[in-house]
Amino acid sequence: PAPAGLPGDPDPEEAVNDDSSRHGGRVRGFPHERGNWATHVYLPYIAQEEFLELLELLVSHARTYVPSLAAMEEFHLSLSQCVVLRYHWIEPFVRSLRERLAACHRFFCVADQVKVYTNQNKTRTFIGLEVSAGHFQLLELVSEVDSVLEEFDLPTFYKDPSFHISLAWCVGDLSGRLEGQCLQELQDIVDGFEESAFLLRIQWEQIRCKSGNKYFSFPLR
Repeated sequence: PAPAGLPGDPDPEEAVNDDSSRHGGRVRGFPHERGNWATHVYLPYIAQEEFLELLELLVSHARTYVPSLAAMEEFHLSLSQCVVLRYHWIEPFVRSLRERLAACHRFFCVADQVKVYTNQNKTRTFIGLEVSAGHFQLLELVSEVDSVLEEFDLPTFYKDPSFHISLAWCVGDLSGRLEGQCLQELQDIVDGFEESAFLLRIQWEQIRCKSGNKYFSFPLR
């Protein structure tokens, strides 16, 4: 483990409690260990009021199939898996990311296809909006992030990623209840929503990295 008392080390009271009942029954993908910092690279999406109206329509309808669905409170599009960094790797990791992403430009994508996802160990199910335009630019960003992950011998992103913004989640694998009829009805809601063409054409302006309780921002040019 990293030496205790390094600048920026979390205080003992900041240590993570693994009691799943405190966070909706979600289960960690890996056990918490002091000195290990869960790290994720993503594009943040700031929800507008109209987007939250669409979200409410979708979640309330989906709850007729899965009552335990909970709406997401923050929204993003992932550019990496959640990986583990040692504390002393954070600064060089962020520095390398900043160098790699410095030349990347802002761009638009369209996220308007409703899709059901489960996490790798099938402990959670998600409803998301999959990207239908802008895939190539997202792959370019992933390539830069992957290069940094490889420098630190960390897992790279999925080979054929389905880029998406998660909207709602529930505990367990309930994809069978949400796919088929429910999924089609949710897509009809998106297609019929008055503001959807405007709302779901998104301009990405920055990339973020979250490592433990630290956030780092990388503006796109």
